[in-house]
Amino acid sequence: MKKIKNNITTLDQFKDKHFGKRGTTKREELEEGYQNFKIGALLHEARLAKGLTQEELAYKVGKTKSYISKIENDIKEVRISTLKEIVEVGLGGRVQLSITL
Repeated sequence: MKKIKNNITTLDQFKDKHFGKRGTTKREELEEGYQNFKIGALLHEARLAKGLTQEELAYKVGKTKSYISKIENDIKEVRISTLKEIVEVGLGGRVQLSITL
């Protein structure tokens, strides 16, 4: 029986190789951008789970469809107070934040 070589690379190994180790400028920019993308993706998933269109969600919170779209697609950053309003008023949910040191 021939042994198969494991060539699997973890996400952290990939990021280390292509963007440098944590603490380097290039890597920290990548990580910061990921957090913004993550918020948009979470908002998008929550909106779909509630069965709402961007337009319906925007109407519920007094924003424009374009604004919701820009947040979901990581074109515009969202303030925590605005995110809280979108989640609580528009989606009937709750925002939870944590800080890890």
